Amino acid sequence: MRAWEDTAVEVAGGRLAVRRWPGRPGAGVVLAAHGISGNGLSWALVAEALGDVEVIAPDLRGRGHSRDLPGPYGMARHAEDLVAVLDHFGIGRAVLAGHSMGGYAACAAARRDPGRYSELVLVDGGLGVPVPAGADVDAMLRAVLGPAMARLDMEFADRAAYHRFWAGHPAFGRLGGPALARYLERDLTGEEPHLRSACRAAAVREDGRDQLRNPEVFAAIHELTLPATLLWAERGLRNEPVGLYPPEVIASSGLADEGVDVCFVPDENHYSLLLGESGSRTVAGHLAEAAGRAT
Repeated sequence: MRAWEDTAVEVAGGRLAVRRWPGRPGAGVVLAAHGISGNGLSWALVAEALGDVEVIAPDLRGRGHSRDLPGPYGMARHAEDLVAVLDHFGIGRAVLAGHSMGGYAACAAARRDPGRYSELVLVDGGLGVPVPAGADVDAMLRAVLGPAMARLDMEFADRAAYHRFWAGHPAFGRLGGPALARYLERDLTGEEPHLRSACRAAAVREDGRDQLRNPEVFAAIHELTLPATLLWAERGLRNEPVGLYPPEVIASSGLADEGVDVCFVPDENHYSLLLGESGSRTVAGHLAEAAGRAT
């Protein structure tokens, strides 16, 4: 298991929890943002596969060990927090990665501070899909996220019950191992028999509205001024045969004409692309290439 350290970084309103896997000097740095209800340990398998490359993965405010950081949330606030992490470690430039909602935060960060990032790798996220003007965003989040959203209102008698909950998730059937267990454990707060997800429902709702309704967030991926890659999974958030981005959405996005390298990843779903052995190796391969180009 690769050596790691946990650090608290001063940001607006308090301290951001950060997991850091130190690397070999000169091998490059990856700063990684997780999804809407995840935490920084979602990047653990990627960090293992990257070897000598330093990986820094915060728990975004309102999640994991950063759950007590106050709002406002939103992509602009996450972008501020990400550059604060770089400043804390004295890092001038890094490869920036983002999974799911973290992809939107990464695009916002790259547009806000383009000189601090050498390249973007977006993992099944960052590309906005228009929603009807009158749509109920909370209802959309419940529909899209499914069990991931439902758990925020649940209590669990013990840690085993929480692990069983996720084992029943249709997208987690092929996932397992100690890295996944540690990722799930970081999402728990409270004491038995009243354990709850550490993820703040208010943070999920505010970030969800921001990525679905904010025109600046929607436009960010189309206005990047640095190299970027979008990896899109074949299968969806509940292992549906069609992923978060159907092929026709990718084809009509215009990203290829805008210089974004769009890469289809077959046989992976939205979660296994990051949390599974084969998916994480694919992500790590792209990040390793980006880190190599930056050094």
